[in-house]
Amino acid sequence: MTTSPDLLDDAPKSDDAPTPAGGPLPSGTLGGDSKRSIEQITLLLFITVPFLALVAAVPLAWGWGVSWLDLGLMTAMYYIGCHGITIGFHRYFTHGAFKAKRPLRIALAVMGSLAVEGPLVRWVADHRKHHKFSDAEGDPHSPWRFGESVPALMKGLWWAHIAWMFDEEQTPQEKYAPDLIKDPAIRRISRDFIWWTILSLAIPPLVGGLVTMSWQGAATAFFWGSLVRVALLHHVTWSINSICHAVGKRPFKSRDRSGNVWWLAVLSCGESWHNLHHADPTCARHGVLKGQLDSSARLIRWFEKLGWAYDVRWPDASRIQARRKSESVNPA
Repeated sequence: MTTSPDLLDDAPKSDDAPTPAGGPLPSGTLGGDSKRSIEQITLLLFITVPFLALVAAVPLAWGWGVSWLDLGLMTAMYYIGCHGITIGFHRYFTHGAFKAKRPLRIALAVMGSLAVEGPLVRWVADHRKHHKFSDAEGDPHSPWRFGESVPALMKGLWWAHIAWMFDEEQTPQEKYAPDLIKDPAIRRISRDFIWWTILSLAIPPLVGGLVTMSWQGAATAFFWGSLVRVALLHHVTWSINSICHAVGKRPFKSRDRSGNVWWLAVLSCGESWHNLHHADPTCARHGVLKGQLDSSARLIRWFEKLGWAYDVRWPDASRIQARRKSESVNPA
């Protein structure tokens, strides 16, 4: 796959590079560099409280409203869709972090479509535009859109998290994803998004009903494996747009405000190591420091060993060091 370099390179092109919305980030303004900072704790609650409420409901529903089968289906479908987005839609189709044999290319397109996050070509076009104008005027979903005060940031977080998807302005797909439009199979998968959505929602109740041979088994599998799973995955994905551009550690140089948010790493399949990604967008691994879990990179490594993926752009010490703000680092 070939993609236009100017859509993928996140480094400033010249002194005329866009200025981040709201101007340069003042030192100490909602930086969230500390795990115990007010911003990190507040945003942690923003994500975890609804999820913890859901987890607390599991024992209350046990025996009549949820089962190990329901939870298994929810987990399996969640990580199929999540890796379809992170490996497929994001690292492969958007940034060309590796090349894939045709069967893997099609499989990643389908897996990502099962996440119910929109048609493939639309998703890629929006994300490439985000990288071209990251946290500057033109970025579809910067949380700094309305300014840097706390009320403005709260409004911006809501915009970046979900409201931007209802904006009348649409990213021109022909401009930002011409390579995908030229592929008939990818065009077809993208165009048939509604059918992939129906399939994604239908698999859990179909499996649950057949395994339990009951309508109740189908109903609870649909609730947990379809509805709850899609809602959780959506909020985790949207959090990369909102939270990871508002707070988090920034050990690498980038012209935007992307940060690493450690408590989203497992649920986001490694996407929340967002600072390195914006410092080096085509890198196949986002969690490059010690202890940074990145299941998407692990699967790409397995695909490479199986011969399904090749020309993988793995991080190397010199490339990482060039993007490091301070102190040397070895890739994980």
